[in-house]
Amino acid sequence: MDPRERLLTPGEVAALFRVDPKTVTRWAAAGRIHSIRTPGGHRRFLESEVRALLQELSGESRETGAHHG
Repeated sequence: MDPRERLLTPGEVAALFRVDPKTVTRWAAAGRIHSIRTPGGHRRFLESEVRALLQELSGESRETGAHHG
C-alpha cells in the first residue's frame, strides 16, 4: 500500500456510489469492498480501490443498459 494513498470514509464512499453509508459498511462486512480499520476501529477505504470498483460497476451498467431500447 502506498503510504500517500488517500483513505476515504464510509460517507465519502457512499456519496460516490449514491448509497447510504450503512450500505458501504455492509459491503465491507460482506467482503464486497476492502476496508482498513483505524486504531480507533473506524473503517477506511483506499481511494484507488473505490475508484476501480466504481469504474467496473459503471462499465457493467452501461453494457446492460445498451440492451434496452
